[in-house]
Amino acid sequence: MSISKKLLEQGEGIYRLAPTWVPRSFCRPGKRIKLHPDDYYVLGLERGGIDERWFASTTWAENGPDTPDDEGLSYIVSKDGSERVLLRDAVDELKGEVIGEELWNKYKKWPMFSKFFDNAGPLPHHIHHREEHAKRVGAAGKPEMYFFPSQCNNHGGEFPFTFFGVNPEVTKEQVKECLENFPKGDNKLLDLSRAYKLSLDTGWDVPPGVLHAPGSLCTYEPQFASDVYAMYQSVLYGGHCVPNDLLWKNCPEEEKGNVDYLMDVIDWDANTDPEFTKNRFMAPKVIWENEKAKEEWICYKCPLVSAKRLTVYPGQTVVVKDMAAYGLILLEGYGKMGVWDIATPTLIRYGELTNDEFFVTESAAKEGVTITNTSATEPIVMLKHFAENPELVIE
Repeated sequence: MSISKKLLEQGEGIYRLAPTWVPRSFCRPGKRIKLHPDDYYVLGLERGGIDERWFASTTWAENGPDTPDDEGLSYIVSKDGSERVLLRDAVDELKGEVIGEELWNKYKKWPMFSKFFDNAGPLPHHIHHREEHAKRVGAAGKPEMYFFPSQCNNHGGEFPFTFFGVNPEVTKEQVKECLENFPKGDNKLLDLSRAYKLSLDTGWDVPPGVLHAPGSLCTYEPQFASDVYAMYQSVLYGGHCVPNDLLWKNCPEEEKGNVDYLMDVIDWDANTDPEFTKNRFMAPKVIWENEKAKEEWICYKCPLVSAKRLTVYPGQTVVVKDMAAYGLILLEGYGKMGVWDIATPTLIRYGELTNDEFFVTESAAKEGVTITNTSATEPIVMLKHFAENPELVIE
């Protein structure tokens, strides 16, 4: 019996996942993702600080030529931690038995992942390529969504405001001029945009082709299985500079130097939408609630990726059914989930295992997952990330 099959049976349809830490050379850790303070630079200063933890990932993190082959990839681990296998390899082997036949037949992979993004300051105004542009470099377009959990934000960082798009009156010529000025210093792209104050326990939908400069809240980000991006802003808040090569990241070789190609990546209508808040802001929407628990949609404006928040009240046991496979991360509390002990850690050393992250196969999700909160005082709160979910109705 293969390890993938053995661990599937051991977990009765639920895989335990090891923490997946990802550094970024252009970022500074906000130190809100429970990694031990001594370990944020454990991979070396040249790799950068760890400011992301990836969930249910079969997607490699594109971090340059020194990136390990398994960076960004989630490992399934046994109860005693002695056996492990990549989630990617388990999906490749067991296919629809893990993610569902319909999803496997469509994508031949698990087509999403989520992450905690935890930066001390804001990111540059940047873009994720649309499908037609991503295909030119052998990748996929990248829709993503943001949610700002209270449990991960004991402080707001240096700039808890996010810029989205450009102002409706801005012209393409103005944006093109900013891109042409990228190597000259501050290209002043943010002068053409507006910042939105970030509110805890709410979120935003960010389709591919939309410029965005994420603020400094620790962010839960469900997204399609892709790591394509390009940085369009040259100098950040605080004077931090962006290398010119990131302007041309994931750009076909024959288009490098062609600013018109960078302009074509932009979804102009979406970026200049005068009702951006109405169309992209997401407040939680209750799916069901009773005396034992409550479940809400938190990311629900994208047909390819979505997320729920489940709260199980102290001392309660519930059976929760879903119509699709999903990954999950605990934000708060402890108890039992199926055959697994589950617990939210306070502090994690790099390389240590936890009991706060799992992957629920489609059959287990449909049959129903039994969750017991063994605390008399604290709720269990978990975030559940899906690929395509037939329960989701986009209004």
